Amino acid sequence: MSVLILTLVFLCHSLVDAEILHQQTNKTTFIVHIDESSVPESFDNHLQWYDSSLKSISQTASKLYTYNNVVHGYSARLTEDEARLLEEQPGVLLVQEDKRYEIHTTRSPEFLGILNSDESFPESSTPSDMIIGVLDTGVWPESSSYDDKDMGPVPPGWKGACEASRTFSSSSCNRKLIGARFFSQGYEAAYGPVDETKESRSPRDNDGHGTHTSTTAAGSAVVGASLFGYAAGTARGMAKHARVAAYKVCWLGGCLSSDILMAMDKAIEDGVHILSLSLGGSVNDYFLDTVAIGAFAAVSKGVFVSCSAGNGGPRPGSLSNVAPWITSVGAGTMDRQFPSYITLGNGRKLTGESLYSGKPLPGSLVQLVYAGNISKASNGNLCIEGCLIPEKAKGKIVVCDRGLNPRAQKGLAVKEAGGIGMILANTEAFGEELVADAHFIPTAAVGQAPGEEIKKYAFSEANPTATVASGRTQLGVQPSPVLAAFSSRGPNPITPDILKPDLIAPGVNILAGWTGKVGPTGLPEDTRHVDFNIVSGTSMSCPHISGLAALVKATHPEWSPAAIRSALMTTAYNRYKNGERIKDIATGKASTPFGYGAGHVDPLSALEPGLVYDTRTSNYVDFLCAIGYSSRMIKLVAKQEYECKAGGDPATYKASVSQETDSVKIQVQPEVLSFITPNEKKTYTVTFAATSSMPSGTSSFAHLEWSDGKHTVGSPIVFS
Repeated sequence: MSVLILTLVFLCHSLVDAEILHQQTNKTTFIVHIDESSVPESFDNHLQWYDSSLKSISQTASKLYTYNNVVHGYSARLTEDEARLLEEQPGVLLVQEDKRYEIHTTRSPEFLGILNSDESFPESSTPSDMIIGVLDTGVWPESSSYDDKDMGPVPPGWKGACEASRTFSSSSCNRKLIGARFFSQGYEAAYGPVDETKESRSPRDNDGHGTHTSTTAAGSAVVGASLFGYAAGTARGMAKHARVAAYKVCWLGGCLSSDILMAMDKAIEDGVHILSLSLGGSVNDYFLDTVAIGAFAAVSKGVFVSCSAGNGGPRPGSLSNVAPWITSVGAGTMDRQFPSYITLGNGRKLTGESLYSGKPLPGSLVQLVYAGNISKASNGNLCIEGCLIPEKAKGKIVVCDRGLNPRAQKGLAVKEAGGIGMILANTEAFGEELVADAHFIPTAAVGQAPGEEIKKYAFSEANPTATVASGRTQLGVQPSPVLAAFSSRGPNPITPDILKPDLIAPGVNILAGWTGKVGPTGLPEDTRHVDFNIVSGTSMSCPHISGLAALVKATHPEWSPAAIRSALMTTAYNRYKNGERIKDIATGKASTPFGYGAGHVDPLSALEPGLVYDTRTSNYVDFLCAIGYSSRMIKLVAKQEYECKAGGDPATYKASVSQETDSVKIQVQPEVLSFITPNEKKTYTVTFAATSSMPSGTSSFAHLEWSDGKHTVGSPIVFS
């Protein structure tokens, strides 16, 4: 996704600035986790204790945030020596350095079967009580997707706020967008003050990512939406009657865990029902993972948490957000494409993909060149700005390889060198996956196989020529869905026993609301303004599940987050109507549960699954015990005292029945019971069926035994 790559490129500069700042102050932000049960009696409350413990190791340190819901503790700027001293104090569980997370960068309602199926969903007044909290880059409140004309009063249980600032008015919120907050203290402590010439120090979204994700989850219906005429139709979120609460935690340099934790803390306090996080970081054990810890607190209070699985695919084990209490979402395609057409001088016609909408190329063929042959750089094939030789590119279509720099930025490099068109060829890393972009010049993005064919033609001909022409929106593309190549794959890198991702949802070429601050590519050179944008990533699949979870909860308000996730997972499908498994675009073969989890979401079936699996918070704690967590580690995640049960020898008991008569058939189900821990409970059923009549008053006897080879547990049986 080009917007994500832009963020990463900018991040290189931000990290340099942060290092200078760190050298100047010699302090870093740390999150201090406290054992709340250890508050000394000499203090009236825990806040006094926090202040006292902090002052005991530093007279200059001050708290950034105090956390009340997701963890017990606070964040503060400390030197490494101060952090070590603080961790040695009684009652301090962990002093954890702040970490950086990144964003994982509307045909979908029709594709999912919900556009014209409102009668299958609960009455509109019920979903309108649902509040989806979105942690992201903020919100562009002027977007028509936040129109509240069909909305009733704000739910009475809402305790949130619309935080005003120089670029964001308190009147920016309404009955659809009911809350907007921003969290920058951790970010500014690390990187210095937010540069307000480049981004708003407010809930306002200058990036577009947050507006796109929140309107995907719960945007109001907007008739006539499109991007330059592509994907034209009615744009709407999954839960179009639900409310949106925006929590801005991501800035140009990334998203800091101290800010994320405070946003989750506030969202729980505000009264959200769903938390949607299209962001991720490096994979850590659950007791060190900020999002996992915050999500545990949310789930324990009945809040459903949906997170993007990451864009590290097709590499195995590339997942993030893998805690078992989080719903981790991968990405699939829809039945919609945006074709562009290539004609080579040898008569071959190939199809690619593009969202270019400007002046077309002339109908005649023009010269075709490979970027690697007209560049002054060793990686010139990637079309990096300033590396192409203008006299060799001028007036030609340039073939560029995908990778490293943003896809649309490659077209800018070609344009600046005088090229008039681009063919963007996938390498082996991207396979046949096609992601559409709003390019600056006539462009066709092609998969690896056609890309190799085009390059072979360019190398073998003395005067290779081609032309590129844009098409329009194509619907009914099959097979669909297909697992996206970028979607992160299992196995779960922390606990391989827990399958992740949980399921997949639409995440390729998704149309949703956009910011008015930047153009559709997110590049600084892009001065185009659009109301809607088409973007790809697991960032886009996550809010699909967030919105659908709101619909399920509206139908079954008594269900726990685990029951809602169960409904979404157990009704998901992993095969097409012809019986073949969902295809993996990266390999061209059938995908596996390491890619699609339980399968692709099926919203209508999820509303009435028939049977759900439920999980209590205590079950998650038992899970932490089972993977060897200490009491301290468990307290960091669950914020409670918990003594893991002592382990026991596993045992398997088999049933046997002896009886005096054949007139009664005795069946035991199951015939084998396997026990793993002491005091574990199992159930079995004994069925008796008379096969012939016996004289009145007759009695007969049998005996049921369970044996593990060492112990025998017997029960007498009498039938009369």
